[in-house]
Amino acid sequence: MDASPTETSGLADLDATSLLVLREIAERGSITAAASALGYSQPALSQQVRRAEARAGVALVERTGRGIRLTPAGRVLARHGGAVATALEAARGELADLRGLRSGRVRLMAFPSASPSIVPEFMAEMARRHPGVRVSFVEAEPPEAVAAVREDRADLALTFSYPGDHTDPHRESARGLEVTTIGSDPMHVVLPDTHPLAGGDTVDLAGLSREPWIAGCPRCRGHLLELCDTAGFAPRIAVETDNFVAVEELVASGLGVAVLPALAIESAGKRAGVAVRGTTNGDRRTLHLVTARGGRGVPAVAVAAEALARLVAGRGGTPADPRPGRTIEGDV
Repeated sequence: MDASPTETSGLADLDATSLLVLREIAERGSITAAASALGYSQPALSQQVRRAEARAGVALVERTGRGIRLTPAGRVLARHGGAVATALEAARGELADLRGLRSGRVRLMAFPSASPSIVPEFMAEMARRHPGVRVSFVEAEPPEAVAAVREDRADLALTFSYPGDHTDPHRESARGLEVTTIGSDPMHVVLPDTHPLAGGDTVDLAGLSREPWIAGCPRCRGHLLELCDTAGFAPRIAVETDNFVAVEELVASGLGVAVLPALAIESAGKRAGVAVRGTTNGDRRTLHLVTARGGRGVPAVAVAAEALARLVAGRGGTPADPRPGRTIEGDV
């Protein structure tokens, strides 16, 4: 049955500003912080919230001690505010494109081993080629970076995935987002240079079944377990650390062996006493760019995505088409 005019009139009266205000409150955690971010006075923003509540016919914020939080209705509207913000940014971007990309912003998130390698080159290139575009960067593992794009806390995420990863964030959690494969990052065995298997170009992991292992982040550990299972053994993990430099120092000290991606080894620098060899299976992880659906309609985001894809290809990975990739279908 169709809704009556009185049931839909409040929703029809809602405007983009109200949604953007609620989105900012959700992100900043207070009316004062949201007002500062949007360039409003605190009383003016409070009035905007009251006007939105009157139009919606339901409370959108509630007091919690000295602070406030969004009601369930407020959270629904704030979520849609992210889509509104993306559309507005795309419109601004198209105008900026007409002006020669003299303005714009790109909020990038990328995984830790990209921070000292790909990211500095990317930011330097953007500053050189597009000085009017403001680029910011936050380091995050792929699940957090994908979530940030979904929640409009990032415009672009540089992420990775491993073959057979059951927790791959580019599946269910990326529904409604655009995911583009831009290359790959070879995996290498890291072992003491005095180890008997260090003399060859590649190492069969089965030959390291009796060695103590050094494991990294949860997803990297999961991939290590998969690789070792394929080689016919379960690794004895002696140390767990996300610190690539520590991994190499531990290996150099004879305390274990490890598998690291090329970007991590580049980030840490090759230490004396350490040998780096490929795996006999030529194992790799895949690199992706993640954007909001239609996010590359924003010229600043589009040129940033092209720059990242170009930098990854230039590092000798397996390059892919840098144009917008597939959209993971389903509810946003």
